[in-house]
Amino acid sequence: MDSADRPTWRSRAWPAALGTLGLLTAGLLLVGVDSMAGAVTVALVAFAASAVVLAWALIATRRQRRAYEDRLTAWAHERAAAAERLRIARDLHDLASHGLGLMTVRAASARGLEGPEGEHERARALADIEQAGHEATTELRRMLAVLRSPGDVAPLRPAATLADLPELIEGARASGVRAQLEPTDVGRVSAGVQIALCAVVREALANSARHAGPTTATVEVRREGADIVATVCDEGPAAGWVPHRGAGHGLTGLRERVAALGGLLIAREDGGGFLVTARIPDSPGRTS
Repeated sequence: MDSADRPTWRSRAWPAALGTLGLLTAGLLLVGVDSMAGAVTVALVAFAASAVVLAWALIATRRQRRAYEDRLTAWAHERAAAAERLRIARDLHDLASHGLGLMTVRAASARGLEGPEGEHERARALADIEQAGHEATTELRRMLAVLRSPGDVAPLRPAATLADLPELIEGARASGVRAQLEPTDVGRVSAGVQIALCAVVREALANSARHAGPTTATVEVRREGADIVATVCDEGPAAGWVPHRGAGHGLTGLRERVAALGGLLIAREDGGGFLVTARIPDSPGRTS
């Protein structure tokens, strides 16, 4: 929902009241007064009429103000719901991209192997596929339960932090990507930036698994002044690997997520491989 749709406050009571008072004043000026009693009567009528008009204007303004606040609350709720739907769509994409991508990659990597080693690798691949399918099913059920529950949508899982990066690396290794995490000390990082950085690393490694197969990838998260920079670089497709194209929404969603934090995401070919870089401003002590 666009912010241009935000309800505006405009009272129609006071212009109507001022117009009524103007007409009343003009009418009283046309009334002839030939005695003190008549003047007092006209003054009392004018005072009473003005009081009635002003009281009506105050009551109408308060009523219109309450209606405006109700519209503003409904508008804010719709904006929050739209933002939540977008977040859920991103979670769905991450879930489908990671889970289904892992199963596809593991099946493709084990299919061409022959001999005893191939049989062993296919058995491991089937175990990995079963595990990935079980985790994806569990997450989907949890997501559907949240969507069906009344009230506000609750978080599906604890917020991701930089402490989850080793787990993301292990997940990438299970899909065949030989991922390595370069250890660095970035100091204190705000929660929102940590969530975005984990999303960048997860999506970049999933892309490497789909497009490059069992390749080597390096992940680094470092601080450069007031910015936190995350880079994921792979060495390109493994020999004989056939890329598995996705829907193309992953990097678009990441750019929006990083841009919402005032950052910039760049994804480009780098030599024979692919490089994803996210730069997000995050001064020490900033909160999200």
